[in-house]
Amino acid sequence: MSPAAKGLKRWHEVIEGGSEPAALTNVMREDAVFHSPVVHTPQKGRPIVVAYLTAAGQTLGNDSFQYLREVVDGNTAVLEFQTEMDGIQVNGIDMITFDDEGLITDFKVMVRPLKAVNKVWEMMGAQLELMKAG
Repeated sequence: MSPAAKGLKRWHEVIEGGSEPAALTNVMREDAVFHSPVVHTPQKGRPIVVAYLTAAGQTLGNDSFQYLREVVDGNTAVLEFQTEMDGIQVNGIDMITFDDEGLITDFKVMVRPLKAVNKVWEMMGAQLELMKAG
């Protein structure tokens, strides 16, 4: 089984389990990097990557979320997804790079159309603020 295939199996288990912070931590390298569709600079280090992916799970990961297809090559997987947020259709891609043990080293999210990007920005920002306050 390739590193990406092994990592993807664990990623889907985390998603199906509700994207809990402890589960996300277990599939992430300490030096992982997250590339947000709405934040210019890469977010570096497991704690911040886990925070962003937890917030994404709370906002994007509603009942309408589904992965449409996966493309796997070597240590990289590209997963197309769709969801609906406040009546806005969101279409996007998770591009995930795994190390040789199947742990996430790099996670990039791209979202379209512009209305969806704006909605993701609004809801992720609110969720991250709630997490800081909590």
